[in-house]
Amino acid sequence: MTRSAPPRVLAVVVTFNRLELLRRLVARLRETPGLAGVLVVDNASTDGTGDWLRGQEDLRSILLETNTGGAGGFHRGLLAAVEAGADLVWLMDDDGLPEPDCLATLLEHDGALDFWGPVVVDELDPDRLVFPIRPPGRSKALTTLAQVRAAADRDGLVRDVVIPFNGVLVTRELVTRIGSVREEFFIWGDDHEYRLRAMRAGARTATVADAVLRHPTVGELGTPMAFGRTTYNHSPSDLKHYSMARNNLLNLKEYAGPLHAAAFVAKTLWFYTFTRPSPARLRLSLQAMRDGLRGDFTGHRRFLP
Repeated sequence: MTRSAPPRVLAVVVTFNRLELLRRLVARLRETPGLAGVLVVDNASTDGTGDWLRGQEDLRSILLETNTGGAGGFHRGLLAAVEAGADLVWLMDDDGLPEPDCLATLLEHDGALDFWGPVVVDELDPDRLVFPIRPPGRSKALTTLAQVRAAADRDGLVRDVVIPFNGVLVTRELVTRIGSVREEFFIWGDDHEYRLRAMRAGARTATVADAVLRHPTVGELGTPMAFGRTTYNHSPSDLKHYSMARNNLLNLKEYAGPLHAAAFVAKTLWFYTFTRPSPARLRLSLQAMRDGLRGDFTGHRRFLP
């Protein structure tokens, strides 16, 4: 779609108990050309975020009474931005920091894409990707900014892959077509599910190699297992692990098929039997998977403060 006028872009930021990072991000967004407004969804923070937001007259905010996780926050924020008349919604967590020209670079592709975003780099090592990306048809993931730019096509795009909710743009038309984020996921896999749903609906998706968002390091993603031949998303947090096991199984079942879902179950059994033996974690994993298959999305609540 070709627009007859510049798009109305609203940024949606989801935050929880990271006021200093939120203030840093908001300061950057206030200086970003082409942005019509900022909407912050606060997941019932207890660090003064709500009071600070009430004092920011130029910000829109939604102050939730309970913590709904990233999934719930983006669900509410995306719908609110569309209702407020956004043509494009710029989605991001509170710990990201887009480069000053990030939005302008992304907007160069408005009309040619439906769901697209920047390269997410380590804020202390800006050539290293925080979240590696694997373009379709490649066996190895891209781990550096230089590799991404070398892999981009003549339009500067790595097509059919994007890291959602880290500075990603989504069109109003796509949201109208596929709906909002699955709020019941709480955390983990909601962004991946939204990307898969968008691509299933035919959304034109890409990473823009020259657009950059900085992000704190998250360490190595994935714990080696099976003699180093693969990795597993192990987390010491029971909340994160429960949500991962439940939501990842459902995503695999829906978008990859029952064989891939069964393989994930087998991988989990192997990991907590041989790689990191833990009967308690294995029981938690199986309970999370069973809850997901039953459509029970309340189990994570017992891990919340």
